Amino acid sequence: MERLNLKHKDVLKALETLEEISEEPFSVVIRDAAIQRFEYTFEALWKFLKEYLKEKEGIICNSPKTCFREIFSLGLLDEEEIVKFLEMTDRRNETSHTYKEEVAQLIYGKIKNYVLLIRKLFDKI
Repeated sequence: MERLNLKHKDVLKALETLEEISEEPFSVVIRDAAIQRFEYTFEALWKFLKEYLKEKEGIICNSPKTCFREIFSLGLLDEEEIVKFLEMTDRRNETSHTYKEEVAQLIYGKIKNYVLLIRKLFDKI
């Protein structure tokens, strides 16, 4: 349970930094910082979900998409939300290509929506 609480705190701290940067006026530096914060927030989130599913539900999952699907099967996400979380996973996987302007802009353009989506899921858990 202690491990789950630590992971929960990690997600909240990471999410706060992502929320903070998402309110800053656009610049390339802000965009790049927001993408970096999105990466570590996403990592903290799915690792929390992995631990949550293991401790609370006895479910083992080893990838972000599997964890999101399991959370969906528990009724904590609706169909629209699961689609968005699976898309978010794809965007996270693309962050290593943010040297491509169009990829960076695509990811940055979705960050505010991702913040809301993550916050909504956390409120349910």
